[in-house]
Amino acid sequence: MWRRIYFLLILVRVYFALSPSYLHPDENFQGPEVIAGRVFSYPVHETWEFTSANPIRSTFPLWLAYGWPMYLLRWLWEGFGYGEVSPSVVYWTLRVLMLSLSVVLEDWAVQELVQSPRARRVAVPLIASSYVTWTFQTHTFSNSLETLLVSWSLVLIRRIVEDKKRSGVLASSILGFLVVVGVFNRITFPAFLLLPCLSLLPHFQRKPFSLVFIAAAALFSAFLAISVDTAFYTPGDFAFSSLLRHPVITPLNNFIYNSNSTNLAQHGIHPRYQHFLINLPQLLGPAFPLLFFLRRAHLSPALISAISGVALLSIFPHQEARFLIPAVPLILSSIRLPRHPHTKLWITSWIIFNLALGVLMGVYHQGGIVPVQMHIAKTNETVSHAFWWKTYSPPIWLLNGKNEELKTVDLMGKPGNEMLKEVKTALPPCRTRKPPKIEGRGAVYLITPRSADFLSPYKNTKVREAISLEEVWSYRQHLNLDDMDFAEDGVWKTLGRVVGDRGLVIWRVTRNCWAKGE
Repeated sequence: MWRRIYFLLILVRVYFALSPSYLHPDENFQGPEVIAGRVFSYPVHETWEFTSANPIRSTFPLWLAYGWPMYLLRWLWEGFGYGEVSPSVVYWTLRVLMLSLSVVLEDWAVQELVQSPRARRVAVPLIASSYVTWTFQTHTFSNSLETLLVSWSLVLIRRIVEDKKRSGVLASSILGFLVVVGVFNRITFPAFLLLPCLSLLPHFQRKPFSLVFIAAAALFSAFLAISVDTAFYTPGDFAFSSLLRHPVITPLNNFIYNSNSTNLAQHGIHPRYQHFLINLPQLLGPAFPLLFFLRRAHLSPALISAISGVALLSIFPHQEARFLIPAVPLILSSIRLPRHPHTKLWITSWIIFNLALGVLMGVYHQGGIVPVQMHIAKTNETVSHAFWWKTYSPPIWLLNGKNEELKTVDLMGKPGNEMLKEVKTALPPCRTRKPPKIEGRGAVYLITPRSADFLSPYKNTKVREAISLEEVWSYRQHLNLDDMDFAEDGVWKTLGRVVGDRGLVIWRVTRNCWAKGE
């Protein structure tokens, strides 16, 4: 029975993997966009993590996760005579890749970590039914990769410890490699392995060669990672002498950057209890209270890894929920469901919680950004400017080369009047009393949520405003959760506006030269 449920949940995971929700800009800007620019020569936007004097984002794990699939895709695509690979094909290929990694590697690791068949029948469907597995793990996050690296590091640690007769050369070497990849992927990685690694100390005393192979594999992998990053960030042709003169050690740069509270303040300062009291319940839902009913005998290495990781990450004042994604499968594989007669009630609440969060985060959350970019990429209309307002930053690599002539301006949450001033700078001036002709000049687009009430007067052609908005295209499955003004509009009015007027709209902007003041 549980196997049928599990395979059904895999189909659910497939559905969410193929839904274009946009959970956070980092799922594009900290990975696929940068690598796609190198592999396919797409014009891309590299964020400050990659362009600063001391870059803090390593490309080594990005090449391992996204680089080789992109090169393979390009080789196959061009080999079959399809020409250049469009960004949309790359985007969906990476989604399928992350789905495959989740189904194969994450679920396999759970099977290894949960040794009891009875507990496994609960743990596997529980993790497969979590909205975190449906959404975050099928997106191209460094946190999603970290989840796989943490899980498999724990599997290898267990294999090494349980092998009393041999040094576990292969497992030790792979562990050394994974630890380096994990650190270069995210410097939070060691927080989840610090306590579990202590179980290796007795094994090292009995089998010192195990430590030797871990260290050797780690040193070689670190050398390789530093070489890849130095080659990526050094202008011109790469020479190995650059490793001696100016090696780029991104984890060190990252640690130095995040050790400065002034830098962290730019990204948001949170209370120390944010992870335990807000972020973890947000990810676990009804499973969170079950942590308080675990007995000491239930403290598995996976649970110790999760709890210690959350505790160590709580030391740092910048705390986002996605930082705890690696802890989710570890916790869900360790908890015990409530006993009868509360089992059915808990399962019902678990299903409702994950369906609600799954649909919200996996379908509607900023869900129109990717479809809008793909629509602009294939439109026949010449567009000179695309202004984005009240949305997440759009991934410009999806424009299929149009961003060479199309200027994308991210206005984020600017006040409405300031937003209009920016948009007007791209419009042709009024030279006569007649509306100007825009021959030879591209259209100006404004992309906003339909729920943005500020734009209402400009949609009405009977109102004499400075500009007019004409709807070009829209995507209905889009919710803007950052546009909720409960203080001014009240709860029900705000929800009615944001949910009732959901959708992301492309507006064509024109200047009304007959309007007063123009």
